[in-house]
Amino acid sequence: MTLTDRLIAPNASAGEVTAGFGAAFLGAALAFGLARHADLAWLGSAVVTFVAFDLFGGAVVNATDSAKRWYHRPGRTARHHLGFVAIHIQPFLLALVVPGFGWLTAATIYSLALAGAILVTTAPRELRRPIAFGTTAIALTIATSMLTIPHVVAWFAPLLLIKLLLAHLLPEDAAH
Repeated sequence: MTLTDRLIAPNASAGEVTAGFGAAFLGAALAFGLARHADLAWLGSAVVTFVAFDLFGGAVVNATDSAKRWYHRPGRTARHHLGFVAIHIQPFLLALVVPGFGWLTAATIYSLALAGAILVTTAPRELRRPIAFGTTAIALTIATSMLTIPHVVAWFAPLLLIKLLLAHLLPEDAAH
């Protein structure tokens, strides 16, 4: 399996690869600029840039037909999808390096994503899309209205939720 197969999906089209890497690099550059403007330490800037690369790129990549076919291929179960969500520990990485991004904020965002994933994966197939959108809307409202999140990473919770709950978990177009 090539690096592109791992980062995008096996048999990704040239357009999918370009869109995924384009979003990843542009998002990483934006986040790096925000981090430097906020005077984050170099380690913090590097972590924020890495997280941005993953989330900006992942939000696009997970919405591609090739990723849908890969992540929703026969034999993939709710357990696989929940595991994919669970390994996204980026909120805790940010809590380590971004002043003002606390552990409670990290745990809340992580819990919102995981709870949303549980709701989506346990819903009847015909209700997964509306439940994913409803759960994302509620989680976004909680994250952006009730949590203290520094301006430098204000993009983080929305992108994490979009990447995981809307782009990754929804299987539409997986049959192409």
